[in-house]
Amino acid sequence: MKTRITIVAIALLAAGSALAHPTGPTHGRGGPDLDRMAILLDLDEGQKAAVKQVFDEQRQQHLAAREKAKESQTRPTREEMHARREQGQKATLEKLRPILSDTQMTKFQALTAPRTDMPPRDRKQKS
Repeated sequence: MKTRITIVAIALLAAGSALAHPTGPTHGRGGPDLDRMAILLDLDEGQKAAVKQVFDEQRQQHLAAREKAKESQTRPTREEMHARREQGQKATLEKLRPILSDTQMTKFQALTAPRTDMPPRDRKQKS
């Protein structure tokens, strides 16, 4: 009887551990998944390298602006952050335009467009 309980407890702990630590790529940090995007946009190796360079440049600019704000101990307003994000997105599209074909550009814009079918997040914690 003790053996069964021990085995069941170990199995439950293992299952809980496996579910608590998902494997695979995490999204939301470090930029877009370039391998997935290369497949969806049907990028060749030259395009993939050029797109990666554009994303890396965009990331470096973002980090530099963030560091500058941190050094000056100022926090941008929500409107300023929104304007910077839009400006960055437009700059990225302009840099990608000569790299991607018209079809690929249309697919990229569809993949990176904000989702409108989801309700906005409720930032207040419910107790």
